[in-house]
Amino acid sequence: MIFRTGAARVLSLEDDMDVAAQCADLTRLREAVGTLPHSVVIFPSSFTADLPDLLDWIDQAGSKAVIVLEHGATLEDSIAQRVDGVLLRSVAGPQLIDCVHRVAAGERCLQRASLRSMPSPDRVGIRVLERLTPKEVQIMGLVAEGCKNREIALRLETKEQVVKNYLRAIFDKTGVSDRLELALFTIHHRALAEAAGRARPLRARSA
Repeated sequence: MIFRTGAARVLSLEDDMDVAAQCADLTRLREAVGTLPHSVVIFPSSFTADLPDLLDWIDQAGSKAVIVLEHGATLEDSIAQRVDGVLLRSVAGPQLIDCVHRVAAGERCLQRASLRSMPSPDRVGIRVLERLTPKEVQIMGLVAEGCKNREIALRLETKEQVVKNYLRAIFDKTGVSDRLELALFTIHHRALAEAAGRARPLRARSA
């Protein structure tokens, strides 16, 4: 258990919970995330500027993320989709404990009152993303950048025919009929655009 809220006493009283670290700042939290993998990480929304990087660290450690919303705070759609739990700062002890149990069991936990502050998620983009392979997501992103099949093949170190095969599968899964529609579809759905951005391959080196 890694966290920066004043909930240490409540959580430490639970027999099946181990408070592994209490971190006063983001630097210490990052260090703890790296040394204590497979934990439930509870942190405040005041880490606004560094949330994407922090969530990357948590993902790499195989841990779960629970964000505590400060009074009046809101979550960007991209952040709301990546966290496993959302709680209000005023959360009661039993609700906190229940949330940690659920998140540790692989469920999502969104405190009902916090939903009013959260934007609607990109449900269509999320559903499509779940059907795509990592390679298909890469190709979608490259198409959205305006890359032709030959350049995509070079970037992915494969053959153009392989790229064409992937595109046919992508068209089928997204319901679009051509490259332009695919590019617009990717850009329009934030979940897809962000996933494609994270999966972007390096440019091939010139000979």
